Amino acid sequence: MTPIPAAAPDSPHEAVAEPLSLAARAATLTAVFIPHARFGAAGASVWGWGLGWVEFGLLAGMYVLSALGITVGFHRLFTHKSFETNAVVRFVLAALGSMAVQGSVLRWVAYHRRHHQHSDTPDDPHSPHHAGGRGLWGVVRGFWHSHIGWAFKPDPVNLDRYVADLKKLTSVRAADALFPLWIVLGLAAPAALGGVLTGSWAGALLGLLWGGLVRVFLVHHVTWSVNSVCHLWGSRPYPEKDHSRNNLLFGLLAMGEGWHNNHHAFPSSARHGLRWWQVDASYYVIRLMAWAGLAWKVRLPAGRPAGIVA
Repeated sequence: MTPIPAAAPDSPHEAVAEPLSLAARAATLTAVFIPHARFGAAGASVWGWGLGWVEFGLLAGMYVLSALGITVGFHRLFTHKSFETNAVVRFVLAALGSMAVQGSVLRWVAYHRRHHQHSDTPDDPHSPHHAGGRGLWGVVRGFWHSHIGWAFKPDPVNLDRYVADLKKLTSVRAADALFPLWIVLGLAAPAALGGVLTGSWAGALLGLLWGGLVRVFLVHHVTWSVNSVCHLWGSRPYPEKDHSRNNLLFGLLAMGEGWHNNHHAFPSSARHGLRWWQVDASYYVIRLMAWAGLAWKVRLPAGRPAGIVA
């Protein structure tokens, strides 16, 4: 494993906003949690009437694959170079991440690198701390901006400069150019499997619904919650740089990405869950890849505090 130092603070002229109140942060977490809870209740209510084990399997399988494409591929490999791999694995991870329908690999990485360069300053593309102003309405506006509103803004000038290194890789350029194809395949694959497994057109339509459309909805909101909730609500063992926070709920739902304060302290680390109890499914996948010879030069924090395990 390759040790890495903690990230240096941003430049002094970039002002980091004051943290929101506990009540404001709790309100934003509730706003994210309620739609997921309502979705779970809706799924339970239709079990056996359009949702069964086949549909649930397609939903879970496609969720894991596309989410890992984002967490292991787009984030830890392409954005932060937390490990190295071969061109075939790069291409596959870029394709799986693209099936999450969060933008092509180059655009996604460019935005995320800009986020880290300017975290929780006015130049951060999706900080909840600068877009809303003061008061309750300001909190709501800031939350909306960080969760999804930022995606409707024009791209920053010269965004491509953040991905000049990735543009040199043929596998990444090819996967980026095929982004529309990956969206279609991400919807067609569960539809085809649903049809084959049930032997019916109704099964194909339900496969498209649960393994395609519903899965995209869930991956979207879990990923966006790392931008919004994980800069508002949770613990800050490394408080000196920005308002990123560790959040148990999204540590689990987002395959380890919710240990966000750990990540901002050690952005190039392949492991975000630094304590033994901080479940980090994405890191376990990277370790499995390393065991199989598909990943190497896996980076971990240097001088890890007591309790952090490799």
